[in-house]
Formats: sequence, structure tokens, C-alpha cells
Amino acid sequence: MSPSANSAVGPAPRFAVVGVPGNRRVAFFQDAVRAAGLPAARVVPWLDVLRGAAAFRPGETVRMDSPGEDAEVERLLRAVDDPTRVEGTALWYARFTGAVRAVARAADAAGAVLLDDPDEAAVLFDKRLCHAVLDGAGVPVPASPTSGAAAPVVRDWADVRERMAALGTPRVFVKLAHGSSASGVLAVETAGPGRIRATTSVERDASGRLFNSLRVRRCTTEPEVAAIVDALAPDGLHVERWLPKATRRGRATDLRVVVVAGRATHAVVRTSTSPMTNLHLGGERGSLDEVRAAVAAAGGSWADALAVCERAAACFPDTLCVGVDLLPSTDWRRFAVGEVNAFGDLLPRLTGLPGSGAEGLDTYAAQVAAVQNRARNHRATATA
Repeated sequence: MSPSANSAVGPAPRFAVVGVPGNRRVAFFQDAVRAAGLPAARVVPWLDVLRGAAAFRPGETVRMDSPGEDAEVERLLRAVDDPTRVEGTALWYARFTGAVRAVARAADAAGAVLLDDPDEAAVLFDKRLCHAVLDGAGVPVPASPTSGAAAPVVRDWADVRERMAALGTPRVFVKLAHGSSASGVLAVETAGPGRIRATTSVERDASGRLFNSLRVRRCTTEPEVAAIVDALAPDGLHVERWLPKATRRGRATDLRVVVVAGRATHAVVRTSTSPMTNLHLGGERGSLDEVRAAVAAAGGSWADALAVCERAAACFPDTLCVGVDLLPSTDWRRFAVGEVNAFGDLLPRLTGLPGSGAEGLDTYAAQVAAVQNRARNHRATATA
């Protein structure tokens, strides 16, 4: 927790949520708060934070949610008039992390409890820094030549080709360092001189501007791939080895595992015919029972898979909830972490895993319950 986390002891948490009013994320969280018998959370708009007008109250428990899906917030963070544009993520990162720190200062000054640490948020929203933290903690991750603050900057497509050669691999993922929801991601495959294919949801118009699309497509010429990478590079790129994923029914398979207060509570299987399994890009939910059966049949351990996610989350001990992208190997016996997401809990109607302590609860209710448990433990300690 932030330094302000120990400053408030009350009968029950009173929530404030920094988010986009009317957004589905805020609505789901409000539902969870009401279901717990607590007063509705006070909504603090991201617009107020960005305009320097956000304020908190003594004893409030402050949750930060995604600033996405608001065109004006996006304009202030990225200086773009079209939210489907890909460019501007470096500016977004600088302004967003500045806003997160402003929330932390305001919460601390008011004597409020903050559920998200600003320093950890700065790492979570930079794939290069996050990869280095995970790797340093022994969490299995794909090999990357861009891991850590000291890694050489990727300036263009030529640099990507050079990093691929250094890794000794013909297949890599190229990602925006500060991207989310597969924005700006290219799954690149090479097979000798002049033979290349990149799978991506990025579309480039005649003037060279980049846009996110809901349609995954393939680029099959090096000049086309180079043009996209060169346009993305000024915002910062992360390159990592493309690990072959396990398949179910002929579809690439990975998992999003939500970890709340250090414990893996929810998991959803994502499958796709493309390298990107994101549900908004045509990925589909798979059967968790089938995945667990496949792991067991291969001699693997589902408990070990969840433990990998919990080890990844443990790298961010002062952040209540993260979503871990878990990559099962082709033999279903080993697991790696692709990414750790600060806002990875948007999994509507998904209830908790058996034995997780979150049975019957969705991801938002599990977080409310964790805060309530923490408050009860705090009170018990204070009165002992």
C-alpha cells in the first residue's frame, strides 16, 4: 500500500473510485460495493485529476480504475483527436503516471487509503521495466533484448532485425512499451531473406498514420512491416521472443489470471486462430476444465501454474489487484508470464476459482472483500 494506507482506521471502508463516470468498469465496481452492503463509491473523474481538481476525504479507500473509453481523457493524455490512433503512447505514459502520482499525493494529504502504488504503476505500464522486474524475481518470461531501463533503445525496423539476430530467433513479438489491449503489437515471423510475415491489428493509412482495428490482418512484405515499426518506434518498443503456445482444438491458448491481495482468484481461458488471443480481436473464451485436464494429463500442475501468477503479482506487493497473462507451453507442463496488467480485471460474470476464497464473487467483489478483510485485520491488530 502507499504510505497513506496506515493512516485510516474506521468501522468499514468507504470507497472512492478514480475512473470514468458511467463507464462499465465503474458500474461493475459499484455493483460489488453495494452487494457488500457498503455505501456507493464516490466517483472521482479522471478529468478532474488531469485538470488538478481531484480531492479525497479522510478515511476513504481510493481505487484507481482505467482512464480508457473517454475521448476527452484520451485527448488530454495522448494529444490525439481520434482515440483509435495508435501513436502518442509515450506522452500518455508520462501524463498518466504523473496523474497517478497526483492522486497519491492528494490521497495522502487527505488521510485516505490508496489501493494502487504509483511507483509500481509506473513499472506496470512500461513493458520493458515490468519484464526486468519479473525476470529479476525469477518469474519465467520470454527472453527479451529490451528488458530493463539500461537496455538499448529500439529506434527502427533495422534495430528489430538486429535484436532478432542477437536472440537467435526468427519469431518475435514487437510491442509498444506503453501499449495495452494489443495496441501496436506485431507478431513477426521471418524465414530467410525477403520472407516475412507480421500479424497485427494496426492499420496504416495513405499518410502513414496508424490506427487500431478490430480486424487482425497479416503484412507480408518487409517494407510494409518496416513502415509500421518505424512509425511506432518513437513511442518506445519492447521486443521479446515469441514462445510457441499450447493449443486446444487447433487454437492458440493462453490465460488471463486475476490475482487479488496476493492470491490467484479468477482465470479465463482465451483462444484464437491468430497469435493475439485478446477477446476484442476475435479471441474466444475456452474451457478452464479442459485446460486443467490437459495440464494434468501432461503431468503438469495447475497449482504450479497459479503459483507462477502469484509470484508475478508478488513483484507488485502494494497493488491490490493485477491481471497476469499466463502462457502455457506446447507440452502443457511449463508456464511463462507474458504481461502483468494493472487494469486486467474486466472479466464480466466470471466468478472465483474453487479454493481461492473468491467462490461466487466476480473480480470486483473479490477486491471489495479483500479490502474488507484487510480493514477487519487492521482493526483487530489496533485493538489487540
